[in-house]
Amino acid sequence: MKCIINRRAQFSASHRYWLPELTEAENVERFGLCTRAPGHGHNYVLYVSMEGELDEYGMVLNLSDVKQVIKKEVTSQLDFAYLNDTWEEFRQTLPTTENMARVIWQRLAPHLPLVRIQLFEHPELWAEYEGNGMEAYLTISTHFSAAHRLALPSLTLEQNSEIYGKCARVNGHGHNYHLEVTIKGEINPHTGMIADLVAFQNAVDDLIVEPLDHTFLNKDIPYFAEVVPTAENIAVYIRDILKQPIREIGAQLHKVKLIESPNNSCEVYCTYEPESTSASEVREPVLAQA
Repeated sequence: MKCIINRRAQFSASHRYWLPELTEAENVERFGLCTRAPGHGHNYVLYVSMEGELDEYGMVLNLSDVKQVIKKEVTSQLDFAYLNDTWEEFRQTLPTTENMARVIWQRLAPHLPLVRIQLFEHPELWAEYEGNGMEAYLTISTHFSAAHRLALPSLTLEQNSEIYGKCARVNGHGHNYHLEVTIKGEINPHTGMIADLVAFQNAVDDLIVEPLDHTFLNKDIPYFAEVVPTAENIAVYIRDILKQPIREIGAQLHKVKLIESPNNSCEVYCTYEPESTSASEVREPVLAQA
C-alpha cells in the first residue's frame, strides 16, 4: 500500500530581486521594495512530501534519515545565507519562492521519492512544485469580513430555516473569511516568477477583497441578489471574477479556497480549454468540515 509522508523543515535566509541588465528605475518598477540593497530576509518553512510503500515496520521512510538528507542537501546550506550567491541556480534565475521550490526539488530528488515541495516565504505567500519541468504553483492568502443570509427568495422563512437552519435568520450574520488564491504557470527562466507578484496581489485586492469587505453580500453584491451566498457559491463567484485577470498577467487560475470558519471551508478548481479564454470546467465544490 502506498502512502505519502511529509517532513517539515525551516531556515532563515535573505535575497534580493535585481536584474543587472535593467536600470535602477526599471528594477524598482518591476520588483518594488524587493530591490533594496543588500536584500531582505524571511523565515522559510519547507514541507517535503514523499511517496512509497509501507515497509514491515509500518514506515515509508525512516524520518530520521529524511531529516538528515534535508539538512545536508538544503537547510544547512541555505540557513542564514544570502540566497543570490549561495547556489549557482540562483545566480542564473532569481531566488523567488516558486523558483526556490523547484531548485530544492532538484537537490532532493536524487535522494528522496518526492511528490511535492511546498515552500512558505511567509504565512500569506507560498509556492508548490511537483516535478513538472518549469511549472509551479503560487498561492497568496488574504481575508475579508462580510455578512450574508442563506435563503432562497422563492421559499418562506420556515422553508429556508428547514434547509439552512440559523443561517436563514432574516437579519443575517457575519464571517471573517480567509481566502487563498492559487495560480499556476511556467517559471520564467530569468526572473524566476510565474507572474508579476504585485499584479497578482493587486488583482485579488482590487477585484475581490475591496468590493466584498464589510458588505452584506445579499444586498451589496448584485450577483447574490438571486444566488444564495453559501461559501461554495462565494468561491465560484471569486473564481469567475479572477479567471481572466489572472490570465492577463501570464498565469492560470488554479484554485480558490475559501475558509468561512475554522470548521467550514471549500475549494473550487479551474481548468482552461485550449484556444479559449472563456470556457472553464470546475470540479464540484467540496465543503470540508474539521
